[in-house]
Amino acid sequence: MNFCLWLTGLPGSGKSTIRRELEELLTLEGVSTVALALDELRTFLTPDPKYTEEEREIVYRALVLLAQFIVEQCTKSVIIDATGNRRHFRELARERIREFGEVYIKCAIEVCKAREAARINGPVEKGLYKKAEQGELQGGLPGVTAPYEEPTAPEFTVSSDALTPVEAAQEIMGYVRSRWLT
Repeated sequence: MNFCLWLTGLPGSGKSTIRRELEELLTLEGVSTVALALDELRTFLTPDPKYTEEEREIVYRALVLLAQFIVEQCTKSVIIDATGNRRHFRELARERIREFGEVYIKCAIEVCKAREAARINGPVEKGLYKKAEQGELQGGLPGVTAPYEEPTAPEFTVSSDALTPVEAAQEIMGYVRSRWLT
């Protein structure tokens, strides 16, 4: 059975690292997955991102549609790796994708800031928390100068500041096994 997991949490909470570990575990179980990392997709959809509410609405709607297409037409499971700062983005996925699970990667903001500051440059630049606090990010940063609406009823929650990425992925894998792989 194909499914979609949305890993949501503050920037720097460990979503991408946990996603990579989870992909490996799913592969070992014979589950074919596609990872949709919004940081990478955003650079294609909006090469010069402004992070406005309107832009976020467009980008997240495209992300949900792509995930739905992959689950339904490409017969693969999807892991969305995206902050999804507004609940309605994640609720849209829940409405459109029948086999959907929201996974909240919970982490104290102080830990997120430290991790993000130590990030090696990749699709997301480091120093975003500092820039947000100094008012240098046009659309704001979720959890600092833009809202981050925590999930009210996620299917699963892991505390990434209390677990290693491997442990967090193993816990999520337990949820996946109990729901979709039995």
